[in-house]
Amino acid sequence: MKCTQLSALQQTIGTSTSPTTATYQNDAISTGSSSTKPGIDVVLGSQWGDEGKGKLVDMLSQTYDVCARVAGGSNAGHTIVVDGKKYKFHLLPSGILNEKAMCVIGNGVVIHLPSFLNEIDGLKQSGIDSEGRILLSDRAHIVFDFHQQVDGVQENKLGRNKIGTTKKGIGPAYASKISRNGIRIGDLKNFDFFEMRFRELAEATMNSYPGLEIDIDGQLAYYKSIAERVGAMTTDTIEYTNDAYDSGKRILIEGANATMLDIDFGTYPYVTSSNPSIGSVLTGLGVSPRKISGIYGTTKAYCTRVGEGPFPTELDRDAGIGEHLGVVGAEWGTTTGRARRVGWLDIPQMRYSTLINGFTALNVTKLDVLTGLAEVKIGRAYKHNGKILNTMPSCLKTMSEIEVIYETLPGWTEDISQARNFDDLPVNAQRYVLRVQELLGVPVRWIGCGANRLDMIDRGEGWDMSKLEAEGDSSASE
Repeated sequence: MKCTQLSALQQTIGTSTSPTTATYQNDAISTGSSSTKPGIDVVLGSQWGDEGKGKLVDMLSQTYDVCARVAGGSNAGHTIVVDGKKYKFHLLPSGILNEKAMCVIGNGVVIHLPSFLNEIDGLKQSGIDSEGRILLSDRAHIVFDFHQQVDGVQENKLGRNKIGTTKKGIGPAYASKISRNGIRIGDLKNFDFFEMRFRELAEATMNSYPGLEIDIDGQLAYYKSIAERVGAMTTDTIEYTNDAYDSGKRILIEGANATMLDIDFGTYPYVTSSNPSIGSVLTGLGVSPRKISGIYGTTKAYCTRVGEGPFPTELDRDAGIGEHLGVVGAEWGTTTGRARRVGWLDIPQMRYSTLINGFTALNVTKLDVLTGLAEVKIGRAYKHNGKILNTMPSCLKTMSEIEVIYETLPGWTEDISQARNFDDLPVNAQRYVLRVQELLGVPVRWIGCGANRLDMIDRGEGWDMSKLEAEGDSSASE
């Protein structure tokens, strides 16, 4: 039965269907219940970040036992709105709002401990008690204050060629890691060893950046004061996570940043310093690829970007449709407060992201922001020198010369914030979602309709290829 459903789903997303037909198929395919089977599911950003991953993680985490971060650092920013109250996360997984979930920060994350502890204390003041529910990898590297200073110095030196870094010290911390003079969370458990390594790293950094001053003794006093508190949260998260998997626990990975900011796959050099694509789950948590189940790509119904770098479908943020997207979508960065650049949904970019990550379902957020537009456009293809491109260019010069071919669909004016089923959406909104689904060849399972926690449509597990594949494999083995 499940194999038949998977085949039907694949046929549905590969053809242009009317809303009426799609609704019928949705009802026929959907299982009507949520799976509680053990495994590792992953939520990833599929654009340039800020897609709304945290909201999906918050919703899904209510049925998971473990929530984890695997890459990046406090340069990430996720906002969750619960009963009108905003919670902003930078290092902690959004799953911390589930009082029954353990939260793991894996070895691939770089951690600025003052920010991390402030985030925990801030949550406690908001009534969220995380005591005993946070585990830090003993192999995760530390971001020091001087890494943040170096980040600013390096960015300022670039002048008009600046990257647009958040200046959170992420790049310099990863540079220390790769240079093999970085310091890890587990080193705090032996403070004499930590002190020796810190002095060496601080001296080397000051020698590399004349004029940079580091209060070595003051910093050491601070880290000694927090060593016991941090040590109580520190463990071998590789062993913990794999033991949790083996014991039947459900594990959810919250990706940070996004594929187009990946150091290898993104619009280099306008990228982050880690791999916020599917590979980071393996290297940043220490699990086998055989343990991964669902891979959920999160995309806005349009597109945004913070910082410098290519943005093929960009619109003028200060006028017309660009102003509408920026203001209605409240497009200011959670981490930086900078105004996000805005543009139409970019299908070639999304196909590239889908190719790399192998998404089994999509989470389309902020569909409500498009409400009120007479027409909505989709960037359907790239053209360069008169030829359609079949791949994502690696060269920034080529990217700057791209012509985007657009497809125009009719807009809608109806309020969709109360929509909880696909049928509740206006016909033109349904058509937009179905067209995105068709162009990408991946089912859209979740649709964001508003800012609040519950403003989301879940079309059911019948729109998640990983669930149907798992059921098919199970049936075949019986």
